[in-house]
Amino acid sequence: MTDPTVARVLLVGFMGSGKSSVGRRVAEALGWRFVDFDDVIEARFEMPVAEIFATHGERLFREAETEVAVRLLAEHRVVLASGGGWAAQPGRLDSLPPGTVAIWLQVGADEALRRASAERGTRPLLAGVNRLDDARKLLADRVRFYSSAGWSVDTERSSVEDVAARVLRILAEIETETDAE
Repeated sequence: MTDPTVARVLLVGFMGSGKSSVGRRVAEALGWRFVDFDDVIEARFEMPVAEIFATHGERLFREAETEVAVRLLAEHRVVLASGGGWAAQPGRLDSLPPGTVAIWLQVGADEALRRASAERGTRPLLAGVNRLDDARKLLADRVRFYSSAGWSVDTERSSVEDVAARVLRILAEIETETDAE
């Protein structure tokens, strides 16, 4: 196969869905680079996401996130972990460049909060008193956007290794289907 169908993998989903952990494993298995949108933005601002929100506001963060996404979605042989809110904007997953495989890593609000509890203070949109209620509402608002991804993998009761293996199977199926055409 001289021209691979899959040029990049974009993992989308709610906080705690495993985008970064799974993305690293998938990139390693493919021999590709892994990039987390939030890591790039934090390096640019030289501060954590929560501090960017507190200091500069969500609007500036989202603008930076958009710029980062445009640049990264032009790269090849890369696995990308978007921020949880990036994909939850109208049209984001409808206008991806050719060769982008978008996969929604699904997780429920309860499990997402459990997983994110070790990172207390890093989730600026869930800084309120009613974190579970806030997470449920935020996830409910975002599901319609996440579901625009071409594929989905339930991460609720799965290890990082199992989810990464499922993502790799999806990519293999895409390549096999394209080779058969």
